[in-house]
Amino acid sequence: MIIAMLLAHLVGDYILQWDALAYRKSREIRGVLLHGGIVTAVTVLFALPFDAAWWPWALGIGVIHTAIDGGWLWVNRRWQAAQRSGRYPIVRLMIDQALHLSVIAFALIVSGVIGTNPIADLIATAITHRWLSVALGYAFITFPAWILIEFTFYALLNGSAPDFAQAAKNKVPGSLERGLMMTFVLLGQFALVPLVALPRLVFDSPTVIGQPRAALYLAEWLGSLAVAVAIGLMLKNLTGF
Repeated sequence: MIIAMLLAHLVGDYILQWDALAYRKSREIRGVLLHGGIVTAVTVLFALPFDAAWWPWALGIGVIHTAIDGGWLWVNRRWQAAQRSGRYPIVRLMIDQALHLSVIAFALIVSGVIGTNPIADLIATAITHRWLSVALGYAFITFPAWILIEFTFYALLNGSAPDFAQAAKNKVPGSLERGLMMTFVLLGQFALVPLVALPRLVFDSPTVIGQPRAALYLAEWLGSLAVAVAIGLMLKNLTGF
């Protein structure tokens, strides 16, 4: 159930949150309710195969997720000027995810699914259910990793929120690259990782080198590579692939 709830969070909060929905969610309550409905449905569906009686907890996670996102509407309006800085978006993202994950952990602890040491229980579950752990890894390195990379490096190097009009073109290709790289790491074929990582850098370099965003592009590329390899190594050690 632990991994299932984390997987439900990644799928509902990232993979099934398309760009237009993310835009609406940050500006109007209807977007929040639509997104919250998707998260709630996914959370309940992911819980049912493991414990059908756990659905009220899953429903509660979805409802509180919706309430948290609704609260960000007020915060965004209150701190509208700060949203143009690099610090606010990354801090907001970290707080938002910390709140959502805390709600999931609280539900798992209070319902008796895990004890008071969630990290130890998560590691034990990951070792026992290795295929579910791998699914969680693949889910993370798609859009969740992309969002984390964009917010982090735009904040550090640009001092601004991500320019998704510019960054969105690498959303799907980058996710596919990370997926392939992680697969090769899991299989122990480390020599094949550069064959996946280098082509985009080579093809994009003529239009990037010498441009103002060259440093940002390189940092994002290295960050993407590092995330894929790190998650692959972690899963390989945990699951024994």
